[in-house]
Amino acid sequence: MRKGVELPPAHEGTTSPSTAKPGQRLRVRYAKRGRMRFASHRDIARALERALRRASVPMAFSAGFSPHPKISYTGAAPTGVASEAEYLELTLAEERRPEQVRDAIDAAMPDGIDVIEVVQARTPGLNDRLQASLWRVELDGVDPDDVARAVAAYLAAENVEVERVTKKGRRRFDTRPAVLDIDVCRGPDGRGPEERHATYAILRMVVRHTTPAVRPDDVLTGLRRLTDLAPPSSPKMTRLAQGPLDEGTGAIADPFDADRTEAPSTESPESAHEETNDRRARAPRPSSSMTGPRR
Repeated sequence: MRKGVELPPAHEGTTSPSTAKPGQRLRVRYAKRGRMRFASHRDIARALERALRRASVPMAFSAGFSPHPKISYTGAAPTGVASEAEYLELTLAEERRPEQVRDAIDAAMPDGIDVIEVVQARTPGLNDRLQASLWRVELDGVDPDDVARAVAAYLAAENVEVERVTKKGRRRFDTRPAVLDIDVCRGPDGRGPEERHATYAILRMVVRHTTPAVRPDDVLTGLRRLTDLAPPSSPKMTRLAQGPLDEGTGAIADPFDADRTEAPSTESPESAHEETNDRRARAPRPSSSMTGPRR
């Protein structure tokens, strides 16, 4: 099942000539939802390349014996984790309106991968702007008071070391410096009674992007090491936002703001207002996803 109208099958061998001259750079924000959170980064990359061909997006290709479309990924969420804020950059061989590209790609992507916004890349350094992430972690079958005590112990600790198997083998690292704050939420958070246990807790945490990367499951491992907190079922983790971090407030800004600021004002106020409303309508819920935990 695909969004919108039925699209012709992608031709696997279809390529475009390599592009030596600079092309139009577009930045894309997309979400992976539902069952698509279990798709690997490689699966999503293949789906995107097929979608670009189906949508007839004029991609620029690299030079060389085996040319490939110029796509740059940054800050991808781990497999098994949902996200409302994944980013990539495309280089096009021909000029296209960002809204046109957004609609075309979104219609050609599988259900669960939703293209939220596409903007013109007017400033360098998108990767440098992705300084931290806001995560929501749902813990079914865990009393919020127990979670609150575990979080207090974690935040009070000077260091919380965990082990994880990485590409370079098993590594031991300190998770505490990367975690700016954790908040325990006590509400339905939009979930119906049939979707939750009698007791459950929701963590909202702001985590800096460090090397090695500290993931939400690393923080849960640290909580378990400190206080034996162990949820009876696998937690559901969702990245709500990633972008520039305000160290003082813990707020995470929109990384596309710099590109919008530099955009020339050539449209009428009415069209600008309509575009803003359309972007807000496509944005994830809750609307506070760009802010850090409540203090």
